[in-house]
Amino acid sequence: MPRDVILVDPLPRTLDLIMEPGVRHRLEQLGELFISEDKPMSAEQIDDLLPETVLIFGQTDMHTERLNRAQRLKAIINVESNFLPNIDYKTCVERGIWVITPAAAFASPVAEAALGLGLDLARGFTEADRDFRAGREQYGLAGNEGTFRFAGAPVGIIGFGDLGRQFRELIRPFKNPVRVFDPWLPAEVITTLDCMPSSLEDLLYASQLVFVFASVTSENQSFLGEAEFAMMKKGAAFLLMSRAAVVDFPAMIAAAASGHIRVATDVFPQEPVELDDPVRKAPGILLSAHRSGGTRDAFYALGSMAVADAELIMRGLPPQLCRRADLATVNRLRSKPVDIS
Repeated sequence: MPRDVILVDPLPRTLDLIMEPGVRHRLEQLGELFISEDKPMSAEQIDDLLPETVLIFGQTDMHTERLNRAQRLKAIINVESNFLPNIDYKTCVERGIWVITPAAAFASPVAEAALGLGLDLARGFTEADRDFRAGREQYGLAGNEGTFRFAGAPVGIIGFGDLGRQFRELIRPFKNPVRVFDPWLPAEVITTLDCMPSSLEDLLYASQLVFVFASVTSENQSFLGEAEFAMMKKGAAFLLMSRAAVVDFPAMIAAAASGHIRVATDVFPQEPVELDDPVRKAPGILLSAHRSGGTRDAFYALGSMAVADAELIMRGLPPQLCRRADLATVNRLRSKPVDIS
């Protein structure tokens, strides 16, 4: 009888990072684990194990030839959290191989961080702290020059997937009017969550705070640039919470440095950011080192969701917690591996 082999090829993750001991034990009950965590699993080992492989945890390249060798494969679970262009998704669909990712594990902490950064840009807490330490603080009304209340301020959300929807729910008590731009969604999905479907131009013009949660696709790389920042109100806040590639980064830095808008970003075109990168000294920008989603509980949720769905798949049932790769959209994504550990 053939073994049930589970390939664990999770870099930039490790099992200790994403799984508590009890969850790892559950994974071990599903089959025989072959793990490579200090480096990507070798092509020789992968090819040797594929005929007996039933599950893959990781970002392993799975082109057509490899899939043809993996006749017992039931699922590929991407624990990095992106759908990468290294899989023959069409063959997976035809064969009934689930390709899934527990990316929603990061939605709550990213939404929480976005709220914190938004409050900071609106009220100027970080800037006021720096002024106080330098002995140039202003008190009372004078110390609030140029700030605004987050509560009730018009909010724009660009990208309304897991992250955007979680953020919308988080800010309900603030009673913000919320506009949403997401060309992949019908208006009915947006209005159901008490938001206004909007064009990009109207959203930028009307919003006091703009939150970007968009994925990178073949159509939207650098689609937020100089012209789009010019549409925003003077003193408005722009928060980049998802993929840096959707923004023209030099244009964003220039818009902040000019004083036209305030900016917060948790992501950067290259990470780690070089020590001499101009963004480090750019005025008007609140910087966060890709840490919004990377909380301990979020990483454990990543592993728990992945194993729970793997258990269902091994019983012949569909996954319930992870996001599934969809042929209609996955080939338009332009994700690349990132490490937010």
